[in-house]
Amino acid sequence: MKAFTKMKPIAFPAVIDLIGINPFVYLPEAVLQAVFQQAGKSTSPIPVQGTVNGQAYRQTLVKYAGAWRLYINLEMLDRSTERIGEQLEVTIAFDPEERSIAPHPKLMLALQENKVARQVFETLPPSLQKEIIRYISFLKTDKSIDNNVKKAIDFLLGKGRFIGRNGLTIKK
Repeated sequence: MKAFTKMKPIAFPAVIDLIGINPFVYLPEAVLQAVFQQAGKSTSPIPVQGTVNGQAYRQTLVKYAGAWRLYINLEMLDRSTERIGEQLEVTIAFDPEERSIAPHPKLMLALQENKVARQVFETLPPSLQKEIIRYISFLKTDKSIDNNVKKAIDFLLGKGRFIGRNGLTIKK
């Protein structure tokens, strides 16, 4: 594995655009190529860090519908969904820091207790597994953790909604 050090940020101006409900900016080709070189790859996803109008962020650069986009969320830029067409000053660099999140123990216990839900979870794409893990890991109260672990198990069993999605269809 290649050892990475802190990468030098690349600055560029960008205009906020919108795809669906998601604000984002395109990266100029030269900036994109520099990030690929820093990352040592040109496949999605690429963890990045930088600034938007001086505000620090950590984000993931992704290729979607044939184009590379840096999504601009509300943590990166206040009222970003209302600022479409605004020009921003952006810096970006590959972020070599590990970003894994340990699953919450209550989620792990629930998956251990429900063999079918565990099997479904293990067949999910890694990005969807991470989304479920991340969602539950950032909850603050025991009550919300318990409620959402139950919702996650139901979702895996094809019942109800979770993380903005309908329950999964279980293949037999």
